[in-house]
Amino acid sequence: MMKALGGRLFNGRYNRKWTLAVFDLICCILVALFYYELIYKAAFRAAPAGRKAFLLQAGLQTGLVLLLRTVFGIYGNIWRYDNAKAYLMLVIADGTATTVAYVILRLTVKELIISNYLGGKQAIIIGTLICLLALSARFAYSVMYKRYNRRSHVKEKTPVAIVGAGQLGVLLAEDLKENPNSSYKPAFFIDKDDNKVNYNLVDCHVYSEKAGDERIQLEHIRDVIIAISSADAEKLSQLYHHYSDLGCRVRVYDTLVSAESSQQREKPAIRDFTVEDLLFRSPLNVESEESFSYYRGKTVMVTGGGGSIGSELCRQLVKCKPKKLIIFDIYENNAYDIQQELVRRYGSELDMEVVIGSVRDAARVNAICKEFRPQVIFHAAAHKHVPLMEYSAGEAVKNNVCGTYNMANAAELCGAEKFILISTDKAVNPTNIMGASKRMCEMIVQSRTDSATSFAAVRFGNVLGSNGSVIPLFKKQIAEGGPVTITDKRIVRYFMTIPEATQLVMQAGAMAKNGELYVLDMGKPVKIYDLAKDVIRMSGLEPEKDIEIREIGLRPGEKLYEELLMKSETLSKTENDMIFIEKDKPYSRAEVARKMEILCSAIDDYDMGGKSMKKAFSLVIPTYREAEVVNREAEKAPEMNDVNTADGQEEKNE
Repeated sequence: MMKALGGRLFNGRYNRKWTLAVFDLICCILVALFYYELIYKAAFRAAPAGRKAFLLQAGLQTGLVLLLRTVFGIYGNIWRYDNAKAYLMLVIADGTATTVAYVILRLTVKELIISNYLGGKQAIIIGTLICLLALSARFAYSVMYKRYNRRSHVKEKTPVAIVGAGQLGVLLAEDLKENPNSSYKPAFFIDKDDNKVNYNLVDCHVYSEKAGDERIQLEHIRDVIIAISSADAEKLSQLYHHYSDLGCRVRVYDTLVSAESSQQREKPAIRDFTVEDLLFRSPLNVESEESFSYYRGKTVMVTGGGGSIGSELCRQLVKCKPKKLIIFDIYENNAYDIQQELVRRYGSELDMEVVIGSVRDAARVNAICKEFRPQVIFHAAAHKHVPLMEYSAGEAVKNNVCGTYNMANAAELCGAEKFILISTDKAVNPTNIMGASKRMCEMIVQSRTDSATSFAAVRFGNVLGSNGSVIPLFKKQIAEGGPVTITDKRIVRYFMTIPEATQLVMQAGAMAKNGELYVLDMGKPVKIYDLAKDVIRMSGLEPEKDIEIREIGLRPGEKLYEELLMKSETLSKTENDMIFIEKDKPYSRAEVARKMEILCSAIDDYDMGGKSMKKAFSLVIPTYREAEVVNREAEKAPEMNDVNTADGQEEKNE
């Protein structure tokens, strides 16, 4: 047992702490001997009381120095990675030890002080010498360790240009210099601040943006790291494209918020750019404790709970600690995946039911709602693929329109408090069956203003990383060696992240009253062609050189642009500046019922072109038009002009 205890004390971190303590003890003894030989020995050569007083004072101060350094956590520091705070704490610990020693001596051995054997001057001198020796030794150790470590880890490092000569950039440069495992070495800084240009920081020259471009070419720099703490998404995007065009691999040094977990790293780190970084706006955070507390203790149901939006809704809802979570989906594999994920994460803390079924089945939906009595229903179940629904128009109506109608009825019958429909920007002046079906779903929701259940719809654009979205497709095509396919180089879309979408839906659900349609200010539209180039660059390849980008033509029902969500004069603001409410005049229940009859009468016409269904939609959705008609006039659309103007401005700046 004693052998095991000794092994613990003198191995690993115990060994380091004990070594430091023994070293400090030796330092204290050396200081005492030095001071005694220099001063006390001559002054009290024939005075035994003087030697006794000296030994008492030296012993007391040594003990207090070791004790106070332990109390102040000095032995918990790794001195090879010294910093100003660690040195300051050492000074404070020793200063406190000296003060305490002096007070104890003054109160306990007054006769020695009266005889001039003890005094404040001696205590201060001894304490100061001990502190200076400790500081010098630790600093020397740190310097020698770093120098030795650099020599012992000699390897070829890649020179990197650091964009941003502020605090974050300096922190990065110091880290690259001191970290022996780093594969980079700082070559120079690039900054637009005239007060920094042509000066040196951390032994690196600071160049202006123009001069920096020239140095990159001259020194053949192939790696650039952006370290600007105040850079927004638009600035990051500009810098990324600028240095990518110079042939550099561009990375960023900052704290990263994960799109999946919404967790932020405590310390900055070098990371690759993500598609979210290039959205031309900062990621929207609509999380609100006040709003999300609405779901605490409630029974919540999510239809389509295994899908991209539905599963993320489940993840976010569980954080709100609902009384019960009901996941409803027709596809058992997806439902099983999210069930197992939540069980692994929360175990028995979560009361959850996974139910398999279709929203088309009114009897099944009514039975589930009657059994579980959900207080809040999020309706995310839907067919969403535009080209597929053009050839299966009847299925879009059955699943999207009839499914929403069934769920809305079930919500009223079971006395639900809220019913929230997940809609899409494709419902704005729709040009395809999917968009038209979702617009009809919005009408169903908006018509129920007289209901005891509060109904609302949330409309947003394309979701990055969702099933069937372009990003996973691009990545798969790149992994296969290309080509990356896009339907048209002119096509533009609005994008948001999955957490943004789900948080918006949840906040809308908390604030929803009746018949409201919530829309999100999604910023500027993005060219799919530019997005494809960015994804290729992020894979370390060159667009059109390593990976071909091939146009394959617009798909059925696809238009070149999606309508601006924020141009309607009927919008009103909510508490969140990025969330608005569309106040268009709702249809009555009777009008919606008549529209449903027209659509249902066309369901059984199974022509693959969906002509009958398109004709039916043209009767029930006044804003529905064929995609070909809209695309012929696309160049006049403000959405297309916004992107073209931005492209023209970039070319002008270059």
